Amino acid sequence: MKYCFLIFIALAAMMAGCNQSGRESATKEKSKPYIAADIPAFNADSAYRYVATQVHFGPRVNNTKAHEACAAFLTGKLRGYTPDVFVQAGTVKAFNGTQLKFQNIIASFGPAGNNRILLGAHWDSRPYADHDPEEANYYTPIDGANDGASGVGVLLEVARQLSLKPPPIGVDIILFDAEDYGPPEALQNKENSADFWGLGSQYWAKNPHHPDYYAKFGILLDMVGAAGATFLQEGVSREYAPSVLKKVWDIGNQIGFSSYFLYQQGGYITDDHYYVIRDRGIPMIDIIHLDQLSKTGMYEYWHTVEDNLDKIDRGTLQVVGQTLLTVIYSER
Repeated sequence: MKYCFLIFIALAAMMAGCNQSGRESATKEKSKPYIAADIPAFNADSAYRYVATQVHFGPRVNNTKAHEACAAFLTGKLRGYTPDVFVQAGTVKAFNGTQLKFQNIIASFGPAGNNRILLGAHWDSRPYADHDPEEANYYTPIDGANDGASGVGVLLEVARQLSLKPPPIGVDIILFDAEDYGPPEALQNKENSADFWGLGSQYWAKNPHHPDYYAKFGILLDMVGAAGATFLQEGVSREYAPSVLKKVWDIGNQIGFSSYFLYQQGGYITDDHYYVIRDRGIPMIDIIHLDQLSKTGMYEYWHTVEDNLDKIDRGTLQVVGQTLLTVIYSER
C-alpha cells in the first residue's frame, strides 16, 4: 500500500506452509459472525462511507491540499467521538531530501487507565503507482482506497463504537502519516533502506504522545478492504508478537471468518508495526492483505492507479471491524 513502505525482507518465507490451489473468489461465501451480547456490532456501511470520504479528497500525499483537507476531516471526526485527541505535527525528510509535513492523529479512550491496547493504520497515500502495469503511470499518485483508507475507515467506525459503549480497557487509535512516501521502484536498488518508509510511525515511536507510553499489544490495519482478501500471518508479527497474532486469528476464526484469517505464513513486511516493536518495545501485529498468487505477494492492485473505491468491499470491512471489536471487548 501500501505498502509502499512495505518491503519484503524474506519473500521466500511467504510460500512456507501454503497449499492453496487457487485464488480466493472475489465474492466469498458470506458467513454470519457469532456476536456475543456484550460485543458491539460493527457497521460496515459506516466504515465504507469513511473510506469513500477519504478517497474523495484525492490522493492524500504529504504537502498537498488534499492531504491537509483529509487531516482536518479525520481530526474533526475523532474529536466527535472522544475529547482526547492529539495531533502530532512536524516535518520528516523523505528519501529524496524533501521535507514532508506530517500529522499523526491520536485518539484515546479511557485515557487514565494503564491497561491499554494500540490500534493503528496509515492515512496518507502513495505518490507513485510504481507497480502499475502501465509504465506511464509510475509517477502518478494513487487513490489508496485499500492501501491506507480502508484501515482508517475501519478504525473510525471502531472509534464510533467505543464512544457509544466504553471499552473494558484503554484504547489508543493512531492514524500514522508519511508511511507510503518511500522511493519509487526504479530507485529502490539505490535507495534500499526500509527506513525511508513509515516515517510517521518512526517519529511517533521515538517521540510518543506520552513520554512513558506503553500498550500491552498493538494491531495495525493495512489493506483490509478488498473483496476476497486473505490475511496471512505476516512474518514480523509471527516472530515478535506470536501470542497477539494467535489471539486475533483465533477470534476471527471463532466468530466465523476462517476464510479470511488463514493460519499460513506470509512474508516479512517493514510496516508501521515494525517501528512500534523496534523503537517502543510494544508487541504489534499487522493485519494485511497478502496474496500468494500475485507477482508482488501483495494485494493485486497494490501501488497501482486501480487501487480505488470500486475495489472496496463492505463484507471485508465487516470481517476486520467485527474481529477488532471482539478483541477489544474481550480484553480485561
